[in-house]
Amino acid sequence: MMEGIYEGVSTALSLYNIMMVTVGAFAGTFIGMLPGLGPISAIALMIPITYGMEPSSGLILIAGVYYGAIFGGSTSSILINAPGVAGTVATAFDGYPMAKQGHAGKALAIAAYSSFTGGTIAAIFLLFAAPALAKVSLSFQSSDYFALMVLGLTAVAAFAGKGNFLKAAIMTIFGLMLATVGTDADSGVSRYTFGNLDLIDGISFLLLAMAAFALSEALMNVIENKKMTKAEEEALKKDIGSLKISKEEVKEMIPVVGRSSVLGFFVGVLPGAGATIASFLAYGMERSLASAKEKLKFGKGSIKGLAAPESANNAACSGSFVPLLTLGIPGSGTTAVILGALISYGIQPGPTLYTEQPALFWSVIISMYIGNIVLLILNLPLIPYIAKLLAMPKEILTPLVIFFSLIGVYLVTFNTFDIYMMIVFSIVAVFLRLIDYPMAPMILGFILGGMMENNLRRALTISDGSLNFLWERPITATILGVTILMLVYPLIGQLFSAKIKEENR
Repeated sequence: MMEGIYEGVSTALSLYNIMMVTVGAFAGTFIGMLPGLGPISAIALMIPITYGMEPSSGLILIAGVYYGAIFGGSTSSILINAPGVAGTVATAFDGYPMAKQGHAGKALAIAAYSSFTGGTIAAIFLLFAAPALAKVSLSFQSSDYFALMVLGLTAVAAFAGKGNFLKAAIMTIFGLMLATVGTDADSGVSRYTFGNLDLIDGISFLLLAMAAFALSEALMNVIENKKMTKAEEEALKKDIGSLKISKEEVKEMIPVVGRSSVLGFFVGVLPGAGATIASFLAYGMERSLASAKEKLKFGKGSIKGLAAPESANNAACSGSFVPLLTLGIPGSGTTAVILGALISYGIQPGPTLYTEQPALFWSVIISMYIGNIVLLILNLPLIPYIAKLLAMPKEILTPLVIFFSLIGVYLVTFNTFDIYMMIVFSIVAVFLRLIDYPMAPMILGFILGGMMENNLRRALTISDGSLNFLWERPITATILGVTILMLVYPLIGQLFSAKIKEENR
């Protein structure tokens, strides 16, 4: 193993491969910043370029593009509330409010440091535990994945304000309902398409995310037509490029980033889980652990609420390479594209890859750490300039957000029906926001809906239609037990606080 690591280090540290990491991270960051062009688009654009390269150099470039795009996706989420990548949806919950308060520079800096730390911790875990973790990820079955998705849905409590849990639950169910539109994966029958061929493939995540966040935010700005005072404008211009994070804020971030990175990595290791679930779980976990006073800050510019999903999604990106390289199982659409690139090189990922081709296996893992350093060096100097996007007058910024939202969705399918559907969804989203219904639970339900349904079906098939699968396997029972605890914990806290108030009377 040590010989393989040494071979991987020498391959990754060659001047050519360092250049490939830099090019990949840089290209991925800028492609990720554009709403609508996520890591899949970025990697698809890079694959033809890698055909003439050595497999290790090509894969290092592609990996750099992957985590660079996730890193860049957080920028559009923070600045214009347009999460073009599913893994950065949770980043917008506190990143965008922080930017609106005149701290865009700080928000982007927190995202950069959190992403770097998450990626670094994941790279260290990968280096020492990749072969062993492959066995762990292989032990997960459909029932365990279903339980994990149910645990993911408990994060809905994190997006509900005080007394608004029912509204958040309704929006989650709405998201689950939207996930059923399209062709049934099991029977091939069309569901809820109303005879419209444009709905056969279902509703696009990008369409829904852009309508619920970016486009509805732009329309809300038009409706409210709030004009900033001169003092607010001066504060925005003054603080927008500030990257300073105080010692107190660093102390607040350290445990959050540590916990979220570990959680994100282990979720990323599981095939089919990935950065999206990791970021939602990390956000939900931090809100559950927060004090009553800190909970009120979530959704309004909380440092913990921004650091948690950013650490988790970057760690999960690195973790997703475990099932890909050691089992040949792609955990997401992005890693499926990377698997296709590997096969085109004539490489079949599997349990023997790290012994048969140690230079390839270990050089990719080591390049991830180098890539995170490159991302930090590239992005920190650019933050003051990127952040100034918010200093643009609303009369210019709002039309730009609408333009990028519409064009981003259109460029994915080149279908005008998606534009019309997006406009309808954004109008519905504006109405729901006006009556104080949160958008995040709907996106959470939509993302997890398809995966939940497929894993529930497989689990029921294996157990002959019986619900015994919920408690027969120790992993499933443990995850469901944790889910129940997370749901009951806030209720117990409320009962105790009510009892203490009564006693004090």
